[in-house]
Amino acid sequence: MNLRGNIVNRLTREQVRRVDRLAVVKYQMSGLVLMENAGRGAAEVIRRECAEARSATILCGVGNNGGDGLVIARHLHNAGWAVRLLVAGDPSGMTPDTAANFRITTEMGLPCLVSTDWQPCFTYLQAGPEGEVLVDAMLGTGFTGHVRSPLDRLIQTLGMVRPRTVVAIDVPSGLDVDTGFRSNATVKADLTVTFVAEKVGFITGEAPLFLGRVFVVDIGAPKEVIAEVLAGSPGA
Repeated sequence: MNLRGNIVNRLTREQVRRVDRLAVVKYQMSGLVLMENAGRGAAEVIRRECAEARSATILCGVGNNGGDGLVIARHLHNAGWAVRLLVAGDPSGMTPDTAANFRITTEMGLPCLVSTDWQPCFTYLQAGPEGEVLVDAMLGTGFTGHVRSPLDRLIQTLGMVRPRTVVAIDVPSGLDVDTGFRSNATVKADLTVTFVAEKVGFITGEAPLFLGRVFVVDIGAPKEVIAEVLAGSPGA
């Protein structure tokens, strides 16, 4: 785990939230900038670690994890990859930053299936994703508990079709970042690109079986934010 040359402890779910909140509120950083840094860094890891691949299917949720996936899609497309998006949820429920990136990929004309009608998504996945790389950007660090239907079925379907490489963004969907426990439906990744630092649950429970190789990406938050969060400052 490396951030600007400094070793960073593993973070809990709440600490991740505090990092984002402090960066935006105290340091006046734009959430879009943080999302852009995360997605661009993840795309760079994917291009490096999946160097022989030239196509990807990217599954995006409607939260900020999905926004990271949309940024990844744009950067892979710009690098000459064939990219297809699958949005697991109603775009009307997207967070503002994710919605902004969805508007960009829509204007770009990137192929996209939207799961307001889930059946085409199941049909597409059951036929086998066209992309050599499948990117999981559905559920992020905020997930806990059980995956609801029909998303649970979507994740279970993924377990039956194995593209060349499955890449999880921040955390495999369905995995609890605090406990390391898997839910009723959990993505099994070949590699995980996580942000700021590894998470405490990555070394507990069944997490190591689902993470694959782990890469840490710096999202550009000031190192003072990390120090403040790790110190447990009341302002964090």
